[in-house]
Amino acid sequence: MAQDASLTYTSYLALDEILGAQRPRSDEHDELLFIVIHQVYELWFKQLLHELVYLQERLEAGDTAHAIRTLRRVLTVLKVVVIQIDVLETMTPSQFAGFRARLDAASGFQSAQFRELEVVLGRRDAAAFEHYPEGSTGRQRIVSAMARPTLWDSFQAYLRTQGHDGDLSRVYTEDGGAALIAEHLVDLDEGIQEWRYRHVKMVERTIGDKSGTGGSSGAGYLRATLFQPVFPELWAIRRDL
Repeated sequence: MAQDASLTYTSYLALDEILGAQRPRSDEHDELLFIVIHQVYELWFKQLLHELVYLQERLEAGDTAHAIRTLRRVLTVLKVVVIQIDVLETMTPSQFAGFRARLDAASGFQSAQFRELEVVLGRRDAAAFEHYPEGSTGRQRIVSAMARPTLWDSFQAYLRTQGHDGDLSRVYTEDGGAALIAEHLVDLDEGIQEWRYRHVKMVERTIGDKSGTGGSSGAGYLRATLFQPVFPELWAIRRDL
């Protein structure tokens, strides 16, 4: 196979576009960090969505080995997403206040990819997309995701391929590949809850109980999302084992 001599590290990774995508609206030193962190979040959300689509395909095909490997990658990416908050928390409230007004109506609440991620994990209410304009790409992606099976649906399909028919007690009793997948889903559930907790504490230490940018309720809204399991059935089964 002939090599493309014109392909370079810079062109393959589109570094000119990526490194030119940070456009601070102030001269404050810390605004660049704020932009980079959130852009990296969106890249990881993109990767998580990519991996979860593949995970659902592997589950529905009854492919235990690849489902486990994909779940492990998802969990590792999620750990990176959570630990990035440590970097953001190096910014003090006064440093954030130095450029916060320049954000105008922009808010992390508007992340369509995170909403899509919630939908893949099981969210099914209009509030997930109603804040996005009719015809917008974000709204279309979220609505489209709602029309597809959730990750839990795919796990149930996987159990049927393994002859379990949704019997979680039997899954755990046999303690095989299906049980390992179930426990990795619990890990995923914990990871999402940890992300939400770290996120709300970061917001509280940065702006307290002030309203968030873009008119969101800030920490108040985020606190309301805490301790809501993604897969309640996997927590409930522990009472029966």
